Amino acid sequence: MMQALALTAALLLICSQAQAGDQEGGLATFAKTVGTHAEAPIAARARPGDEGGAEARDRRDCLEDFDKLVVANPERLARACRRVAEEGMAQAQNNLGRLYADGQGLPQDYREAANWFRKAAEQGDAGAQYNLGVMYVTAQGVPQDYAEAATWFRKAAEQANAAAQYNLGVLYAKGQGVPLDYAESVNWLHKAAEQDYAAAQYNLGVLYEHGQGVAQDYAEAVKWYKKAAEQRYAAAQFNLGVLYEHGQGVAQDYAEAVKWYKKAAEQRYAAAQFNLGVLFYEGQGVPQSYAEAAKWYRKAAEQGNAQAQNNFGAMYAHGDGVPQDNTEAVKWYRKAAEQGMAEAEYNLALMYDQGQGVLQSYAEAAKWYRKAAEQGHADAQNNLGFMYATGQGVPLDYIQALMWIKLAAAQGNQNAFENRDKVSALMTPSQIDEALELAHDWLAKHQQ
Repeated sequence: MMQALALTAALLLICSQAQAGDQEGGLATFAKTVGTHAEAPIAARARPGDEGGAEARDRRDCLEDFDKLVVANPERLARACRRVAEEGMAQAQNNLGRLYADGQGLPQDYREAANWFRKAAEQGDAGAQYNLGVMYVTAQGVPQDYAEAATWFRKAAEQANAAAQYNLGVLYAKGQGVPLDYAESVNWLHKAAEQDYAAAQYNLGVLYEHGQGVAQDYAEAVKWYKKAAEQRYAAAQFNLGVLYEHGQGVAQDYAEAVKWYKKAAEQRYAAAQFNLGVLFYEGQGVPQSYAEAAKWYRKAAEQGNAQAQNNFGAMYAHGDGVPQDNTEAVKWYRKAAEQGMAEAEYNLALMYDQGQGVLQSYAEAAKWYRKAAEQGHADAQNNLGFMYATGQGVPLDYIQALMWIKLAAAQGNQNAFENRDKVSALMTPSQIDEALELAHDWLAKHQQ
């Protein structure tokens, strides 16, 4: 069963407030400093009686009606924002930067976007300071420079800009542009989390779960995951499910685990789809159902989740929830094996060894057993040793055979105990010593 995710905090959330369903790494819209205003009628031109005429209309268009015009008439909006921005108004400069960054109403131009963000940022506009920080992180319009990003995020964060507080917290957690400092990361994430910024709530939960920058506290992790999860933040929903499944910070409750996994799974969160498949397979928190398990494994497998690909392959191999089909089993084992998953490498080797779903090939079997064996998979180590002992797919070599079998036996593999004695009986004392030395060297190298 998968454990809670490690800290994965994005620096690309370009919005002033976390929205339902926003995930780390998603590029939303650039931050703005205006609030929500009542919509005013769109005038084609200034009319007698308009207060201030064209100038007032430009300000209204750029500052009050931005969200409406960016969809209805972005070209008119760009003209209005340029005129007001050139007068030196910070909010208009930030909004013009947004239009350049998004290519709305004028050609996309990150250098111009950064230029206008800087003008507004230097006047103290928090949204522009945040946006300029993002440009330095993403190397759009300016060279990538995490230290500069941290400088601008800090200026915005000190004005209570939640997205900037979050991203500054991330930089401290990653040691980018600032010294690595989990306590300082917690400080800024906490400020953003208290403003209901879902990504910050999620990452704060991660830090509490793993005791980074704070004393480990599963109950606090649950608290913050739940706040983000209730905003439909899929990673938090998944992690909350993990804690319910394992009874960490809450009473163990498979039904609650299923509930949160399902919420994340329905947002196409592959790890949650996989875990949901496992619970259906085992009948924990839900009625046991191979068909439902296969359904969720498939969804995760099609997104490239290696564990799901391996398990979905096993469903085909055994005919659980899907028609028995060795060819399909091989297909899914191979997808997972090519991602380096040891269990899938072993399963694929077995299919080649036995000629199921593929043409029988000891050489291919040995190839995949070796890949899994090198990752410490005990059954693969035993089987690779057996192949060396019998000369199947590899040259006959008792020293290599005993080495791999000895490694498997060291992990308690029962077949390896029997094979160890059989192979040793065919070897000279010096050959046995050499094999044991090779096994010792392998363990020393792989246990570092």
